[in-house]
Parts: sequence; C-alpha cells; structure tokens
Amino acid sequence: MKIALFVYEGFTALDIVGPYEVLASLPNADVVFVGEQRGPVTAHTQRLTLNADAAIDEVPEADVLVVPGGPGQRDLMADGPLHDWIRQIDTGSKWTTSVCTGSLILAATGLLKGRTATSHWLALEELRRYDVTPTLERVVFQDKYVTAAGVSSGIDMALALTAKIAGDATAQTIQLMIEYDPQPPFDAGSPTKAPAEIVENLRDRSRFLLEPKA
Repeated sequence: MKIALFVYEGFTALDIVGPYEVLASLPNADVVFVGEQRGPVTAHTQRLTLNADAAIDEVPEADVLVVPGGPGQRDLMADGPLHDWIRQIDTGSKWTTSVCTGSLILAATGLLKGRTATSHWLALEELRRYDVTPTLERVVFQDKYVTAAGVSSGIDMALALTAKIAGDATAQTIQLMIEYDPQPPFDAGSPTKAPAEIVENLRDRSRFLLEPKA
C-alpha cells in the first residue's frame, strides 16, 4: 500500500509525524514523504526538518494521501501544480486525508466541495469559502475523504483509518505499540472545554495566521 505524506515549508510537525507513526505500521506499507521538490523541508517552528524523499512529479499515484496543516498552508491555496497533483493522486487513491488546516488545501482543490469536513478550530469557518460545511468533530469520514481537526487529532484519524483498511485488531495493536492512551493534565483541548479567556486570547493571537494572503 503506497502512502504519500505531503510536506511543505511551514507545516506543523505532529500533523504529519503522528499519522506517520501509525500508518507506517500498516502491513505492506510503502511510505514516502513527498514535497514540491526533493530535499529538506522545515516545520513552522524552524527547529525541525524532514526530508522529502520525492517530488510531486515523481509520485503519480498513491493509495493514501495525507496533507498536513500549519502556517505554511497559506502559501499553498492558489491553484497550480500542487493542486493538480493532489487532484491527480485523488483520481486513484483509496483514501484522501488531511490533518488540521490541511483540509483548507484539499478544499481549495475542490475535492471537498459540498461535503462536511473539520479542521483546526481556529480555521473552521474558512472552509465555508469553498462550499464545505465545517464541523467541530475530531475526525470526519465522507466517502473516501477523511479530515482531522487540529494537530494531535491526526493520530486519531490514522488509527480510525487503519481500522478501515486493516481491521480493528490491527488498529488496536498499533495503538498499544505506540502506547496512545491520552491522559492530559487539563481538559482544555477544545474551544468548548477550555476557559473562555484562553480561547479568546489564542483567537486574537492567531488571527493573522488565518487571514488569506493577498
């Protein structure tokens, strides 16, 4: 099973590394990190770099596509070679997926038009620009399209996808192997649960990251 993990300058590391840790353990998984060009690609923190093993023009097809989010997503919203590649992969993929604001990239290609999808809670309303209905659900399956909410939800998405591909027992085995048993010290991981002042403070601080670039 060919699994293409797309990476770009300014991606959020856990968006892609979380799904990678799960999906790479699938039976017969053939995982490739794909960039617009081959070579090092730096996460938005500027402290972690992944290597794109292949350029988009070297990977014409895949069974699973994962598109992460991150501040760099704003530079990838215009139609062009990347969007063409995503649409090309989608013609033959069994699953086309995203994490966090990666769903905005998928939405901009037109693949999510008329569907329901999720994203990082700060970016949800941006989906409406592309005729996509936003939801706060953590993982959303719509036919072969799977979108995950912010950052850490990519692990949930990958486990749910693994169950669809290889069965519950395989997904549970991988979950145990990575010891994914969340017990956070605070119940503040959702805007519906976090203190209102923290939600608003983060919304104000992050507003400039969500405004579309001119």
